[in-house]
This record gives sequence, structure tokens and C-alpha cells, in this order.
Amino acid sequence: MTTPPPALPSPSMITATTPSTPTPASTSPTPGPEALTSALVSGAVLAAAIAATINLWLARSRSREEERGRLRAAFAEAFVAYTTYKEMPYAIRRRHADQAAEERVRLSEILRETQAQLAYHLAWTTLESPAVGDAYKNLVQHLRRTAGIAMHEAWEAPAITSDTQMNIPPAVIDLSELVQYETAYLDAVRAHLHELLPWWKRLRS
Repeated sequence: MTTPPPALPSPSMITATTPSTPTPASTSPTPGPEALTSALVSGAVLAAAIAATINLWLARSRSREEERGRLRAAFAEAFVAYTTYKEMPYAIRRRHADQAAEERVRLSEILRETQAQLAYHLAWTTLESPAVGDAYKNLVQHLRRTAGIAMHEAWEAPAITSDTQMNIPPAVIDLSELVQYETAYLDAVRAHLHELLPWWKRLRS
């Protein structure tokens, strides 16, 4: 008896295997020339903006310091006018005895110019700072009263005729009461200039 050949598997029993296609690894796109140009332009704009900000800050700082210097000089000039008037009683006492007429003209002219300077500085300080203006006004008022009396007495006294008379003691001319008003004026000036400092400098002072 003939043995039949073995049965072949049915098509449904055969599993087809297809080799898998490898998935390519994901890669980042390489930036093109346009992206690089945009990045360079953005960096340049940012650098320019930072430089402009720094330059503006430096300019403002210099301008503020220059303004403080100008005011410092102007306040000092106001004090010089005050000091010139304050010295007039001594100048009158020390006038030349042998040139009475000429000395009257010379000293009167100095006093006239000083009065004009005081008037100018009284107006300027008030416009610049009410606090400084008030302090200067108070200083000048007491100056005119105290030094004015001393000048009147100096004109009535005989002119000096010797070197030893050049030393004028406080018993003859006493202007010490003006010291407190000088201090008040200088304190007002200092406070005004302090307000013009940048905030970080005000914190340290």
C-alpha cells in the first residue's frame, strides 16, 4: 500500500514575515542663512540699545554733577558778597587818615557795589531754593543791622594812624552774633546740593 505524501500547510496557516524598515533617527534642522542673519541683527540691536542706555545715564550723571558745581559756585559767590559787607566796618576803621575825601569815595563805592550784589543774590537764592533763600535773607537782614551799626561807629571814629591800631579787638567791632546765621545758610546750601545727588549717593551720605 502506497503511503500518501504529507499534507502541505494551507495558505492561511503560513505567516508572512516582512523585514521591518528601520526608522531614521530624528535630527534637528540646520539653521539657514536667514536665521543666522536674524540672530546677528538682534544681537547688534540689543548691544546698541544697551550702549545707548549707558551713554544716556552717563550724560545725565555728568549734567547733574555740572549743575551741582554751578550751584555750589553761585552759593559761594553769595557768601562772598555777604563777607565783603561784613568786612566794611574794619575797612572804614583802617582808612587812610591823610586821604579823607578819596577814602570816603572809595569805600562808599565798594559799599554801593556790595549792596547791589547782595540784592542780586537775595533774589537769585530765593528763586533757586526757597529754603536757601530764606536762610540767606535772614543772614543779610542781621548783617545789615549788626554791621550797619558798626560801620556808622567806624565813620565817626578817627582813622587809624599807627600799625598797632590795625588790630581791632571785639570790644570795638563785635560781629560774633552773625555766626549762627552763617551756619544756618551753609546748612541750607548743603541740604539743597544733597538733594541733587543721585539716589544711590544720597543713601551713602
